[in-house]
Amino acid sequence: MRQLSLRSTCSRLLGAAAPAASPVHTRQAASRFSGSLLTGKAKRTNDLVLPLTRSVRFYTAQADKEPAVQSGEKHEFKAETKKLLHIVAHSLYSQREVFVRELISNASDALEKLRQLQATSADVSSEKPLGIDISIDADSKTITFQDTGIGMNAEELKENLGTIARSGSKAYIEKMQSSDETKDAANTIVGQFGVGFYSAFMVGDKITVYTRSAKSDSEGYCWNSDGLGSYTLSKADNVPVGTKITISVKDDAKEFLDKDKLSEIIKKYSNFVGFPISVNGEKVNTVEALWTKSKNSITEEEHKNFYRFISHSWDDPMYNLVYQADGPLSIRSILYAPSKNPEEMGFERTKPGVNLYSRKVLIMPNAEKLLPEWLRFIKGVVDSEDLPLNLSRELLQNGPIIMRLKSIMASRIIKWLQDEANKDPVKYGKFFKEFGVYVKEGVCQDTDNQKSIAKLLRFEVSNKESKELVSLDEYVEAMPEKQEHIYFFCTPNRKVGIDSPYYEPFKKHNINVMFLHHPLDEFVMGRLSEFNGKRLISVDSKEAGEALKKLSDEAGEEAADSSKTVLTKEETDELTAWMRDNMGMQVKDVKVSDRYMTYPAIVVDFESPAVRRMMKMMAGNTDEPMPLSPCTVEINPRDPVISGLFALKGKDEELARKVAMQLLDNALIAAGLLDNPQSMLKRLNEILAATVN
Repeated sequence: MRQLSLRSTCSRLLGAAAPAASPVHTRQAASRFSGSLLTGKAKRTNDLVLPLTRSVRFYTAQADKEPAVQSGEKHEFKAETKKLLHIVAHSLYSQREVFVRELISNASDALEKLRQLQATSADVSSEKPLGIDISIDADSKTITFQDTGIGMNAEELKENLGTIARSGSKAYIEKMQSSDETKDAANTIVGQFGVGFYSAFMVGDKITVYTRSAKSDSEGYCWNSDGLGSYTLSKADNVPVGTKITISVKDDAKEFLDKDKLSEIIKKYSNFVGFPISVNGEKVNTVEALWTKSKNSITEEEHKNFYRFISHSWDDPMYNLVYQADGPLSIRSILYAPSKNPEEMGFERTKPGVNLYSRKVLIMPNAEKLLPEWLRFIKGVVDSEDLPLNLSRELLQNGPIIMRLKSIMASRIIKWLQDEANKDPVKYGKFFKEFGVYVKEGVCQDTDNQKSIAKLLRFEVSNKESKELVSLDEYVEAMPEKQEHIYFFCTPNRKVGIDSPYYEPFKKHNINVMFLHHPLDEFVMGRLSEFNGKRLISVDSKEAGEALKKLSDEAGEEAADSSKTVLTKEETDELTAWMRDNMGMQVKDVKVSDRYMTYPAIVVDFESPAVRRMMKMMAGNTDEPMPLSPCTVEINPRDPVISGLFALKGKDEELARKVAMQLLDNALIAAGLLDNPQSMLKRLNEILAATVN
């Protein structure tokens, strides 16, 4: 009596809430809702009107009956299908755990098809909410994947499960047979047919499938096979709409019967599938695919949590980018620049930090081919429906689409970082301090984007305070009209640069000089060579000396203080010839400098210190000093040491020879070329002893 009373009450309430509803629909809705009341499922009075206002369905708690399988027919796989089954089960996939990804992807596709069909056709039935339920029975050694998707009829079962050999399969088999390496041959067949379902045979020795199509009046079926040569197809009663796949797990795959392990695999590959996934009744995929949302709808807290999830770190992102495009490729992405550089903290070389997805299913974690190597510090997700995938979804082809995706993403990331630099230069300065070495790598390695990457570089300059960084664009904008080149100086620190004889003439002419302190900087300048039509020239180079002479000539300046005693031309010719003869193989020439300087001598036209360090590393960091390439010595004839040396060589040539060699070593130290300064101490003490005596 109580049940009849409740059903009657529900009918009256539903009829009052929606008088336009048909009597049949009203009776059906009332029946469903009263069933919910009887089973304790309805929790709020407001739920009474939801079936009509929000199309919410109510279900009874009655458990599914066990399918009753009728006698069936046995079918043989075709010969090429048997071969493909063997390949899938034994050699196609590099990791057996991907069977979870493949079966969930198939289930997700089935659910999506049903959802779309429900929106366009009334000729479908859906008995339960859309979702994927996975159950593990360790005692019976089975794993069951069940979805409430579109299901299959007999013909679809035969087509999708009974015949994996479709267009291109015979050619694939022929290629597999003619190839020396199966893997390489498999990589050449892309998108011709899918065999994800059969990956289950990597871990199972028997697969049973129960399915019923969502189309009205469909019957249930049971498909089972051991994957060796045949399958059995039978009609079955009590089969709900959707597909249920039960895998009898092999003895060597028992680790997949562990709930925690299976949950971790799901989180790794299928965490962002758009339908709920549960393992033994517990929901697993709890993180939302933020890259599918609009930029403005994502909060900072969501960004922080998602960054930590995807990067497996606990810092906060410094920058974030939500980038979506529909042409020329379909791209949905969310990217982050971290706050800290793990490589700077002494950890090993960072793996690429961006994961590649297709339709929210992980295709490649830490995708190496997705971005140029220098962008490995970027974390996040790139999802594209246009990806060409090989048979196993695991190896991307080096085709034009992938190359195009790489180009698009690299260009967009560079623009993103440039926008952030323009928006907040101080914050970008902190970013560059952490990740500037990656940007410099990009200039050296990424020739396609070199010019745009160069705009991201930051350096100290002589006319700004210490630690204040400027871009190359800013340097060029501040150049005087007559300045033709961009000048830089690779030096251990700012103070060494300021005190250097090479910087001295540039300071006198009020020419701004970039101070470069990182070991990579000299290679960066060499690879870049010019920026916006301006040559990049080191202040200690021969070209810099020529530019300084031109400036001095135009200004009518002397190379040094004209008030000091200067050697005549004949005396300087005599001294330079004598020094050339007595300085040995290290010196190829000695001449009078055209630069303004207050030092007695410098060396020019010498081998790069950075190149010398690299050669020493390649030689195994031997304790033996690297031999110096011959260089040119430039002297200042107005310096008292030089004029004194001219006089000394006529009185005590041995002591004069020691002074000349000491001048050379001093100049080599200033240039950063003397590997072992201790080698000159004995000579220096002898010179001091001669001086005080």
